[in-house]
Amino acid sequence: MERVELECFLILAEELHFGRTADRLRLSRARVSQLVQRLERRVGAPLFVRTSRRVALTALGRQLRDDLEPHHRAVGAAVARAAATARGIRGVLHVGFSAPLAGEIVMKAAEALRARHPELGVEICEVPLSDPFGQLRSGEFDVQLTEFPVHEDDLGGGPTLLTEGRVLAVPTGHPLSADGKVSLEDLAGVPLLTIAGELPGYRLEQRVPACTPSGRPIRRGPAVTQMQEALMLVAGGKGALLAAAHSATYYARPGVTYLPFADADPIGYGLVWRAGDDTGAVQAFARAAFDVARDAQLAL
Repeated sequence: MERVELECFLILAEELHFGRTADRLRLSRARVSQLVQRLERRVGAPLFVRTSRRVALTALGRQLRDDLEPHHRAVGAAVARAAATARGIRGVLHVGFSAPLAGEIVMKAAEALRARHPELGVEICEVPLSDPFGQLRSGEFDVQLTEFPVHEDDLGGGPTLLTEGRVLAVPTGHPLSADGKVSLEDLAGVPLLTIAGELPGYRLEQRVPACTPSGRPIRRGPAVTQMQEALMLVAGGKGALLAAAHSATYYARPGVTYLPFADADPIGYGLVWRAGDDTGAVQAFARAAFDVARDAQLAL
């Protein structure tokens, strides 16, 4: 018995229409009829009742459908698992995220990935503010969604998936909040909280620039290791904090006001992985993240 006979039977049993069955199998209607008749000869009795207006299963046809469907699904699942193994899409993928907005994208991408590849587990964890690439390099993360740019020789990555504006977190009632927005030149008038740890120079410059576009120096405030610690210091008047626009939603708290920039470049987010280690699982996650981020960008 040929597999095409069984597939033809199961699809016709679902569609109950020779034309639609032929379209799904990419065969002619005559070929579908031949396959069904051949299977009926093997069984020794009709499996379908055919009239000019309808197609219906006989009692024997229903019995054969019910017996075959679980085995057919199992065969398909086995082939899918084998293909996934060949592509490296199985096991557990460890994914990091650097900010709440990135975490939301990662969560939705993980859900989509589980639906596409149920044999692949996904575990998610936040990237430390003070060590943006350490866990990725050590193998604790396989891939992470983080702020761009990333200029690391041992790390590779994909394109920018999402962008958003920047804000300045200041104490509520600070003079800068009078206009409801700020410019990069305003940074010369407030100390900026800095990040503790060994951040690459370009990364630190993005978060805590040394001077304004016109060259005016920007004072450094206390160093922090966590976002909540930073916001506590902002509320206490110890400095201001450069942050992503989503912080106003995810980190709203008394004593802190978020002011949008009128002239700052947006922040971009993208996926980063160890160079040469973009496995089938990483690539599958990247495709899922691209789809989710595209929808999220439209909603911003």
